[in-house]
Amino acid sequence: MIPAAFDYARPTTVDEALQALAAGGEDAKVLAGGQSLIPVMRLRLAAPSMVVDLTRVTELRGVREEGGDDGALVIGAMTTHSDVVSDPLIAQHAPLIAQATETVADRQVRHRGTFGGALAHADPAGDLPAVALALDAEFVLAGPGGRRTVPAREFFVDYLTTALAEDELLVEVRVPKLAGQWGMHYEKFNRVAQAWSIVAVAAAVRREDGHIAEARIGLTNMGPTPLRATASEQALAGAVAGADAVAEAARHAAEGTSPSDDLNAKADYRAHLAQVLTRRAVSAAAGLQT
Repeated sequence: MIPAAFDYARPTTVDEALQALAAGGEDAKVLAGGQSLIPVMRLRLAAPSMVVDLTRVTELRGVREEGGDDGALVIGAMTTHSDVVSDPLIAQHAPLIAQATETVADRQVRHRGTFGGALAHADPAGDLPAVALALDAEFVLAGPGGRRTVPAREFFVDYLTTALAEDELLVEVRVPKLAGQWGMHYEKFNRVAQAWSIVAVAAAVRREDGHIAEARIGLTNMGPTPLRATASEQALAGAVAGADAVAEAARHAAEGTSPSDDLNAKADYRAHLAQVLTRRAVSAAAGLQT
């Protein structure tokens, strides 16, 4: 189908983009990679009065590091999935992001879709929100009043809803460097014909002296927003880094979640998958055989 008529702006700076967004009012939409917005516009499920295209805002692209080993990676919101997968800084300091991004859709989509666009879209079946949650990422938002930083745990508010105001843009994502004894793994279950996760688990594990000192576990598609498997994290803290401890902790992965019933899976099946995938992801992140 053909989208409804709309005004179009293609700014080259963040300030110009914010001005265009303000001019468009509450019906304006931001175009990042377009992999989510364009299909719903073609189906006329969305009919924005103004589309603000960010593809020429070069300051929103790229990955850089700040600080030393205790610093952060800063990922521009318009960095494509393809660039994220191949970036050496991400491979060194946050490989979980590259692992998850490599499972996003197909190669064509990864060359057009953007890191920030996927996070701002906040689809509970998307791969990156749970990863951001597991890595304690921070989101830098720009608006008419300046910039503000929102932690991942506060950014995802509800289904397809984030802390972004109508007049704000997501400009970059800050990810703490996890070096040294941290291991990471992304485990995903999806239909062969579709890349959307039925359930997926992002795990980051820090080992010390044969024990699991800390575990961070993000769950994909176990509720209207990404969730942390807090019961499993608590069970793993201080546990011996062995298969039995991981299996026992994984049994608690679905606690506090609210998975949905749909054509792909029932809620109880999703709860079962969360347990299985948590065991696999944590075992792999901890360097254990599964």
